[in-house]
Amino acid sequence: MDRRVAVVVEDDEDIRGLTVALLGQSGFVVHEAATGTAGVEAAQRHDPTVVTVDLGLPDIDGYEVTRRVRQFSDAYVVMLTARTEEIDTLLGLEAGADDYITKPFRPRELRARIDAMLRRPRTATPSPQGTLRDPAASASAAVPSAVSSASAAQAPGAPVETPALNAQPPSPAAFGAAPTGDARLEMDGLELYPELHQVLADGREVLLTPSEFLLLETLMVSGRVVRAKAALARIVRGEDADSGTFVSQAEERTVEVHLGNLRRKLADDPKAPRWVVTVRGVGYRMAGSAQRVR
Repeated sequence: MDRRVAVVVEDDEDIRGLTVALLGQSGFVVHEAATGTAGVEAAQRHDPTVVTVDLGLPDIDGYEVTRRVRQFSDAYVVMLTARTEEIDTLLGLEAGADDYITKPFRPRELRARIDAMLRRPRTATPSPQGTLRDPAASASAAVPSAVSSASAAQAPGAPVETPALNAQPPSPAAFGAAPTGDARLEMDGLELYPELHQVLADGREVLLTPSEFLLLETLMVSGRVVRAKAALARIVRGEDADSGTFVSQAEERTVEVHLGNLRRKLADDPKAPRWVVTVRGVGYRMAGSAQRVR
């Protein structure tokens, strides 16, 4: 990446110093803040690639910091907290965080999590008004790699259908070379601009977190081929879907939360899905096949 900037929002001086030093050693220009309000201002001023947010801050909590940052930035947000209850994790993800690490954490773990996120290029550019640029603004678009499926559990409230287990995912090469201008993936009024990190639903711009965008992009490339929660969890953490690495129930639950947020933002009813379909006992797929439009 040409520019690696991080903002650390942490009121504990020792932990803030450790995180600043760790990110500095990883090649980031780091800006620090001891309060939530100062952290949001720093994120607005410096357009960071990564933001780490403590949950318990002296003014506004980490959830509110994340929500405010999400109004103008697509930075990778990692929430750091001593709280270990599942509800805290879910609230953090629903607020727009990409990852959640409990304290005390090992510096190596934080670095590994951030490295995994950076393998998913952050390509959107916030406009001066604080929203993502219109797709017609410019830039070329690339098509993501296809992923494979593994086993997964049912998401609550989703329709039941028979999975297409023998189907083959479309190859990225089927979409051709990386297009220019306003090229996009499109399916039934849903448009995704890969390099602009933009999504339009029936012409309405939908602002997604990097993880939500990656999941939608993966599913659109896969079309009607089912993708399992375990496979999607590996993709989210920057691994190959077929790597076979262990995926915990918490990570699968994280995928559920991200997809729940995605559906809510798209206004896609899980009981009568127009775009994202849950396949009971297997995972997720799109309701149709996406086409690339130049």
